[in-house]
Formats: sequence, C-alpha cells, structure tokens
Amino acid sequence: MSTSDTRVRELIITPIAFHDPPLLNSNGVHEPLALRIVLQLVLEDGTVGLGESPGGTARLDRLQAAAKVVVGMDVFDTTAVAAAIDSALLPTVPSSHERGWTTSAVEVACLDAQGKLLGRPVVDLLGGAVRDSVPFAAYLFYKWAEHPALDGRPAVRDEWGEALDPDGIVAQARLMQERYGFRSFKLKGGVFPPDEEIAAIKALAEAFPGQPLRLDPNTAWTVETSRYVARELDGALEYLEDPTKGIAGMAEVAGDSPMPLATNMCVIAWEHLRPAVEVNAIQVLLTDHHYWGGLRRTRELAAVCEAFGLTLSMHSNSHLGISLAAMTHVAAAIPNLDHSCDTHYPWNSADDVIVPGALELRDGEVGVPTGPGLGVELNHDVLERLHRLYVDSGMRDRDDTGYMRRIQPGYERRLPRW
Repeated sequence: MSTSDTRVRELIITPIAFHDPPLLNSNGVHEPLALRIVLQLVLEDGTVGLGESPGGTARLDRLQAAAKVVVGMDVFDTTAVAAAIDSALLPTVPSSHERGWTTSAVEVACLDAQGKLLGRPVVDLLGGAVRDSVPFAAYLFYKWAEHPALDGRPAVRDEWGEALDPDGIVAQARLMQERYGFRSFKLKGGVFPPDEEIAAIKALAEAFPGQPLRLDPNTAWTVETSRYVARELDGALEYLEDPTKGIAGMAEVAGDSPMPLATNMCVIAWEHLRPAVEVNAIQVLLTDHHYWGGLRRTRELAAVCEAFGLTLSMHSNSHLGISLAAMTHVAAAIPNLDHSCDTHYPWNSADDVIVPGALELRDGEVGVPTGPGLGVELNHDVLERLHRLYVDSGMRDRDDTGYMRRIQPGYERRLPRW
C-alpha cells in the first residue's frame, strides 16, 4: 500500500430526506421528512469511506467547505484532517461544538476507509471491542396516528399508530419489545403536563417490572417541577434526563434528587465538563460522536467521565444505518458504558441507505459488525431516491415548532412550560 493510494481524491456530500412519523416533543412535532447528509470519502485507490451527519443548511455548507480542504490529505492522518477542517471553519464558525459536527462526520468516513484498507473493523482502530454487542433502549414517543392533511397534501399514516396517553405508550413499548427485544425504555416527555407523564412512567413500570426506565422532557420543566417529578418517580427511573435548563438549573435539581440526572443538552462540549462536575449538575453523560468531534474523541470522553465518576449512555437523533454502525463500534470500545444507548433507528430504518443484513436490533442489542471498516455497504439506489426526495421536497432545515404551528396555529414554544 503506497502513501499516494491512501490520499483523499474527493469527498462527496449528498443531502437526503427520509420519512419520519409525527413524534411529539417539547419543541413541537417531527415533520413528515427528516434530513441527513451522507458522506463518501473517495481515496486515490478507489476505496470509499462512509460517514453520516445530521442535515440542515448550516451543516451542509460546513461539510462542503470541509470537502475542499481534505483533498490530497492522507486518510490515516485523521488528526491533521480534523485540524484542517477546524481551521477552515474557524473564521465563520467560532463554536468548537458546531465545528465538531463537521469533523466528526469526516473522521467516521476516514476510519471506515482505514478499516477497509487494513481489513479490520473500526472498533479495532479504537482499541478493540470490550463487548460483541451493544445494548440499546426503546425510544418511546407520544405521537399522533398520522401527519394530518395540510396544504393539499393528504394525511400520512404510519404503522405505529397513536400514543397520547399511558395506555398508548405501554402499547408502543410492547410493540417495540416484540419486534426488537428491548429490555430498557426511554420516554420522550415535555409534551403533556407532568402528572400525565408521571402516570405514563408508572404504567410502564407496572407493565415491565424491573426493566430500566428513563424520562426526557428536554428542559420543559422549572426547577421546582423537576424536583416534584423526581420525588414522584423515585424508584421508577434509572435516571431523569434534562428536566430543566442549564448547568445551574440542573445543579439545583441534583442537590436533592433521589435519582441521577443525565444530559445531552447542558454538557455538549469539552468546556462544559469542568463547570458541570464542579457543581455536581449531572451524574450521567449521554455521549454523541456527532457533536463531540468523532469516535476517537468519544473514546477519550469516556475516559474523562470515568475519572470524574460520571456514568455513560449515548444520545440519538433521527438517523440511519451509517450512524448506527458508528455508534455501535465506539460503544463496543468503551469499557465504562453503564447504560443502554438511545436510538431512533426503529422509527427510520425503513428508509435506510445501507444494504440490509449488516445491522440488526435483536434482544435489545446490535451486534458489532465484523466486516472491514464500519462493516456496512451503501445502497446507491436508495441514496439517489432519498436525495431526489430532498431536492423535490424543498425542505432544507428541521423546524418542529413551525410545523406544529401550521397544524395548531396557537401553539407557543415555551421552555420551561411547566
């Protein structure tokens, strides 16, 4: 293998749209389409490394800027690649967190290509697997039965049906468990008054005795409401995620919470770690390689959390199989993965851009792909179809609140709401 063969010839950036159910959250409701970006890092010898990023105009622009600076760089020099991207973005993107979204997506593609060149899975490039499969939690949502008819578009139903009360949430959880064998459950809250969501968690605890539960209202509550919910659900939750806004607010709740507090909102960059630890604002950190700078940085983050006594889970947003494969590889390489990981994959897998067979949710876990690199293969026909859907839809950015207002004109986005 010559050095010239391992240099980047081009980075192909493809924005896509895929179908998403009407999932409710503290900001509103998911639109009928979700956005993602697929990366193909092509080396001089023809090897292609895959990456995946959240979509949107800003992230697309940044990835296109990155594509210009990585050409000619050695795919094994991932530190230099990240530095070059960081430098290219720095004048216009001062936030290290925002730059991290871009470097992460490119780093995953680099690691996928490295693994293919070496004939080794990505997990081996991260130090080796400490587990052969990674546990995931069922991600439960309050949801409508359909996207309502709007602006001449007919209603769009989905197979999951309505879930707007405790019975609906329990039925959704049973279906998730039946299909995928999940052994832990997370409910996206912040949608209904706290007592209604407390009732849903208690119904889940009764339906799935002894199985870990968690609740995430995405900062919909005040400090006092957060304390109230924590008291009411003492013994029912393994942790409460982002009940209120900011490190200071979380620290107030943590001071007398009977359960650990988790976040993927107030600690999302390296500079947030020290102030959060100093006031004991969180006890569980939800990692996410997409915004912590990649797989290697996530592995480093896990070691830092171990030093400070923070336990780990993993955050998820609407994603497809390239991201799931990357999540699985890095989670398999982290010794101190203390809780099952989040994943939206059951909601979106029907539109996956990878060839079926490499990834499977079974018994609540995903086996670590054993093929070279990420161990997944791009389905180019599906990629083209989803890119065409993106182009034809005219949708360029996610707007849960704006979509909700089109359906319920009086809807007001207020955080905290209760």
